[in-house]
Amino acid sequence: MNPLYDTLFARHKNSDAPFLHLPSGETVSYRAFLDRAARMGGALCDLGLAPGDRIAVQVEKSPDAVALYAACAAQGIVMLPLNTAYTPAELAYFVSDSGAKVLLGDPGRADALRDVARDAGARLETLGVAGDGSLAAATDGAAPKAPVERQAGDLAAFLYTSGTTGRSKGAMLSQDNLLSNAETLTEHWRFTDKDTLVHALPIFHTHGLFVAINVTLIAGGAMIFLPRFDADAVLAALPRATAMMGVPTFYTRLLADDRFDRDSAGHIRLFVSGSAPMLAETHHRFEARIGQRILERYGMTETNMNTSNPYEGERRPGTVGFPLPGVELRICAPGSDRVLPDGETGMIEVRGPNVFQGYWQMPEKTAAELRPDGWFITGDLGVIAADGYVSIVGRDKDLVISGGYNIYPREVEQVIDAQPGVSESAVIGVPHPDMGEGLVAVVVAEPGASPDTDAIAAAVAGELARFKQPRHYVLAEALPRNTMGKVQKAELRRLHAGAFT
Repeated sequence: MNPLYDTLFARHKNSDAPFLHLPSGETVSYRAFLDRAARMGGALCDLGLAPGDRIAVQVEKSPDAVALYAACAAQGIVMLPLNTAYTPAELAYFVSDSGAKVLLGDPGRADALRDVARDAGARLETLGVAGDGSLAAATDGAAPKAPVERQAGDLAAFLYTSGTTGRSKGAMLSQDNLLSNAETLTEHWRFTDKDTLVHALPIFHTHGLFVAINVTLIAGGAMIFLPRFDADAVLAALPRATAMMGVPTFYTRLLADDRFDRDSAGHIRLFVSGSAPMLAETHHRFEARIGQRILERYGMTETNMNTSNPYEGERRPGTVGFPLPGVELRICAPGSDRVLPDGETGMIEVRGPNVFQGYWQMPEKTAAELRPDGWFITGDLGVIAADGYVSIVGRDKDLVISGGYNIYPREVEQVIDAQPGVSESAVIGVPHPDMGEGLVAVVVAEPGASPDTDAIAAAVAGELARFKQPRHYVLAEALPRNTMGKVQKAELRRLHAGAFT
């Protein structure tokens, strides 16, 4: 028995149905894909990897990169997908901390990664996008390897957190963590073997790897497998697809293209967005253009998906819907386990089979964030409406305390974003000599617009209490974001730290 491999992969081994549609026009069947994965499993074992060993992976998106995931699941090897933007200096921490036995990188970066692997005591192998690299060559000549016995509680992956508030933590995810979440999402979002998903997400992140790919595998559907988001490529793919998963940036870029209309996309049954909050304005523009609402959901590195707007029913802009089946969610007073009533803002905690096993070699961090009874303290601040819809108001570290008052930036941002000429905004707290922290609003204009900050300030004053009103406004061309589209408020705090000095 190998629950993850058996459920996601094994049942497709004799299927000639399409799995991956590639930009070259080639289609990879399930049978061909799984034959490649079985041979890659043999190659990994030939490298000396055994169940429970870790492999750190920084490779570009390709069919072989997905085959690696299948091979690791089959052989019980713990996979560490790593952002392709990480520098060798950043990679050194992950490889060393995880105790990875192998570092798998792109052939073009082999020279830069050699010292990283050596210093961590790992073996360096390579895997390229064109079937090249040492692992690809070894796979070509390897004998297929049968799956090994594994249990639901065995580790399947480490996902490292972004580390914006300190050292990155390796979230340990078991087979059951991944599998239970994938099965729930497949049912909740109505995926079947008739679906074809536009996949333009990176696969070093839970969204592209453990949501999009796992759901497709369980349903037995196909993916139009794009190397990255490109508006031309996505628009060309939509007529052949039934669903798409993306981050808010995908949808704002599509809406900026006149070719994106009901003729090109109106037949898609489901558009999903996550990894970063979506502006309500984007929701409304999308609905007006395409005739349906984007389904927004909420997940984390440590938990995969926690909540989702309904497939059938109101997909409410500004919310992330309801807890998924099997997932419990509560709002607690920060710093305690006291549950707050609906309508009050506090710390989101979740519990369920999707919640990770703890942080690798960090028992203190695990104990601080994962309660003995299974509740995970997410670090996200949220509120549950009277009718059950969950809204995220920010991260705990983004909470601003000014003059002794707690201020949730999202509440202020929503007022600013509604003003004429404003595309989006970010509200941050920076040192203030009198108030402790003062609010700074960083405002991005809509194309061709010139927002009047005095008018924005007046509008905010009309809607929010004085202590919630920014004391300083800054116009910016764009907000800094990470690869998944999340606004980097730590960077904004650094840039504007001297606003009140």
